[in-house]
Order: sequence, then structure tokens, then C-alpha cells
Amino acid sequence: MAHYRGMASLNVGNLGEYLREQRRNAQLSLRQLADAAGVSNPYLSQIERGLRKPSAEILQQLAKALRISAETLYVQAGILDEREREELETRAVILADPSINERQKQVLLQIYESFRKENATDAEADAVTDAPAGDSDAGTPPSQ
Repeated sequence: MAHYRGMASLNVGNLGEYLREQRRNAQLSLRQLADAAGVSNPYLSQIERGLRKPSAEILQQLAKALRISAETLYVQAGILDEREREELETRAVILADPSINERQKQVLLQIYESFRKENATDAEADAVTDAPAGDSDAGTPPSQ
């Protein structure tokens, strides 16, 4: 599980607005969502107003009650970044697929992981080659 990032990067206000929007889309009252997620009404209200920072567990309960992915809320809360969310959701879809067996799922995940690593390495290599040439040899005299 991804770790919490520092408080500074946490945009709790946006999480609250996003939750309120999702709750309205689901046509749930504050009380209905609070009951469904197993949290108190005032606590949920404080989360929506950006006054409280819910734990990952609470976010998971809210996501379940709203029928949205917990990862989406983790991104909103700054717990996960977008790339991590995409990776987790891809893995979840593969693992949930009833048409392939456990061995095939594991093989597929290994291939997926190796492609991700390969592409990350390629991206880093590209970044290095695209970097402007520094004055790394400025102090050395030209070779004779």
C-alpha cells in the first residue's frame, strides 16, 4: 500500500468537494452516506468541508458506499498518485477476471510488471540522453 505523503501536499479541500459531488451524483443525503459508510454525520460533514483528513480505511468505506474505487479517493486525498492508481486498478482487473486461471493471472502480472520496469528504464535513459550537455570536463585540459 502506498504511504501517506506529507501534510503540505495534501489537498483535503479538494477531497471534500469531490466527495460531496460523488454523494450528490449517487443521490445520497449526508446522513445516508454517513450511515452506509459507518461514520458519524458530523464527521462526514467535516470531511466534506475540508476540516478533517480521513484515514485510508475511512476512504475505503466511503468509496464502497458510493460504489466508486477506493483508489480514486486515494488519488483525491493525495495518498496515491495517478500512475500508482492505474497500476493498482489494472492488477485488480486482471485478478478479478474469471475467464483465466490463477497461474495465468500470475504470469500476466509478471509480464505486466516487466513491461512497466522496462518502460520506466527506457524513460530514464531517454531523460539522460535528452539532458543538455553539462560542463563536466570544463576543469580538465584538452588531451594532446
